[in-house]
Amino acid sequence: MTFSIVACDLDEKSWGVAVASKFPAVGAVVPWAQADVGAVATQSFANTSFGPRGLAMMATGLSAYETLARLLEDDPDKELRQIGLVDAKGGSATFSGSGCFGWAGGVTGSASSLSTSGYAIQGNILKSDKVVPAMEKKFLETTGSLPDRLHAALLAGDRTGGDKRGRQSAAIYVVKPKGGYGGFIDRWIDYRVDDHEDPVPRLGELLELHDLYFGKSPESERVEIVGKVKEQLTDILTTVGYLKKESDFKNAFTEFIGNENFEERVDPDGNWIDKPVLKYLEKKFTK
Repeated sequence: MTFSIVACDLDEKSWGVAVASKFPAVGAVVPWAQADVGAVATQSFANTSFGPRGLAMMATGLSAYETLARLLEDDPDKELRQIGLVDAKGGSATFSGSGCFGWAGGVTGSASSLSTSGYAIQGNILKSDKVVPAMEKKFLETTGSLPDRLHAALLAGDRTGGDKRGRQSAAIYVVKPKGGYGGFIDRWIDYRVDDHEDPVPRLGELLELHDLYFGKSPESERVEIVGKVKEQLTDILTTVGYLKKESDFKNAFTEFIGNENFEERVDPDGNWIDKPVLKYLEKKFTK
């Protein structure tokens, strides 16, 4: 009922899972991850204890392969299970029980001197045996951060056929040390589309919003708020009711940016704005 990719980027020090299914809120069941420990996807009549137990085992130093063996050895329904794991060193393992509904299977790749990424890709009740290879190919050829690569792989699987029953939910969960908001926890990316007619592209839109709100642009992407740019922003501020008089531009701009949650993407004195944010505001508020 599900296809997923579990992977890590040892350079980025990130571990994560991306998953999609014709099943509501798949993100509440399948993905588990812990920074500097590993990640787990548990699916197909999912034994959800595999998530926390698998992470606890890998935290003691067990490899993904050793952890998989331990998880399965005392599960009487192991032939109904499907699971993928990646450990702290980029080692990987996948398992598809003989009782999984077809098409079912998976592939793995471990981190090495040639690659800092380890991955396990698996799926069941898939449209065809082409889904998993398409995900692997896309993951390996995509550059950028782990969340972007995970989503690219998930989208490739989805567009190759994905779950043969259709589409309903998707999720992505990625961790890295101090990656969470404010740097207090490791939960870096945690987005879910629980019930949607086309959830994987929608998940990509949420990732774009994450980059927009929490990313940082280089100075080369800062746009001075003068001339036409200031005219555009003035029109927006007037349209949405923040600006009554042109002389109040700075105060209106500060209030507007604060309400839109972009304080970290503009100059506090209103001298510049990050180009991606400007484009977003133009698209959202310009008719």
